[in-house]
Amino acid sequence: MPYSVYLKKNEEREILAGRPRVYANEVGKIVPSADPPAKNGDIASVYTADGRFLGRGYINHGSKILVRIMIRGEENENAVPDREFYTERIRRALEYRRRAGCGDSFRAVFAEADGLPGIIADKYGDLLSVQLLTLGAERDRELIADALCEVFAPRGIYERSDTEARAKEGLPLRSGPLRGEFDPRTVITENGLKIPVDLAEGQKTGGFLDQRENRLAVRRYSAGAEVLDCFCNSGGFSLNAAAGGAKAVTAADISEKALETVREAASMNGFGDVITAKRCDVFAMLRDLRGAGKSFDMLILDPPAFCKSVSEIPGALRGYADINLLGMKLVKSGGFLVSASCTHFITREMFERMLRGTAAASGRTVRIAESRGQPPDHPALFGADESSYLKFYILNII
Repeated sequence: MPYSVYLKKNEEREILAGRPRVYANEVGKIVPSADPPAKNGDIASVYTADGRFLGRGYINHGSKILVRIMIRGEENENAVPDREFYTERIRRALEYRRRAGCGDSFRAVFAEADGLPGIIADKYGDLLSVQLLTLGAERDRELIADALCEVFAPRGIYERSDTEARAKEGLPLRSGPLRGEFDPRTVITENGLKIPVDLAEGQKTGGFLDQRENRLAVRRYSAGAEVLDCFCNSGGFSLNAAAGGAKAVTAADISEKALETVREAASMNGFGDVITAKRCDVFAMLRDLRGAGKSFDMLILDPPAFCKSVSEIPGALRGYADINLLGMKLVKSGGFLVSASCTHFITREMFERMLRGTAAASGRTVRIAESRGQPPDHPALFGADESSYLKFYILNII
């Protein structure tokens, strides 16, 4: 056992409640049990101050998260994450998603929520896109790739380990084919629509699978509507609004590359005459539209994360309030404002409090038609607050 990590007295409560992260400031002592001493990325056993076993995971002295627990149970005190371990965890993750009816494209592995810290795997048809975000996942990248191939038998695996999370672990950014030779551009079917996805150049692992069911939800409010889809990215909400019978959809984003995908998808699905892609600064556009007295039957706000740390929460809430106030004022009476937040630092309580205050400031009567979150392929784990991140509201503006 290379490392034995002992917590300070009474620091185990949250870990016993399910939290898989052991923070460096919770640790009382670390006992090397190998000669020479173990190194970053080696397996560590975690104990309470009085010696009760809590779990095992990889250690990283360069991170505030010292150990990410992935193995629990006293009977597993000497277990190691080998090929069999990863295969079984990934197989279990797939079985859960099959039971949830996730279809052909979904998040196949969701890090701690699937007992696999630092590992994200998204299935896009017969291709997989993965992110290996921690030192432990990087160390076992070949084992993980082997296990993914065994369980999913994909045509190829593309790696998108190119996020800030890697830098925080002291790891270099990496992107490129992990297994197989293939074109990273593909087309998936979502909600009956054809969606182009680029695993190499698209956002995150290639797209945003977490809004799949929320995109479908906007259809029932879209018939005959004039729709403004703000921060549209590749146009998933625009496509679903058009599929729901919208008479006109404006898809607005600052990225011309994203808008190229919107135009491609609109044409592919027969909505070229309904969806108009507009390159602009969305914040400025909303103010200009308000000044011009324009209004819409439905306005969709799905901005990038405004908040990536606790210190940014106040500014993020002001940003959300700003665009939602404009949104409420731009929606016709009887219309709908769709509003989302994708950062776990902004809790559901914070977001709804912001919406309530914004509604009061707008002078409109606002009621919640739907309050939604993540689909079942993005399960939120009790004890891992970061796994519960997506807030999604459909508001009726009277």
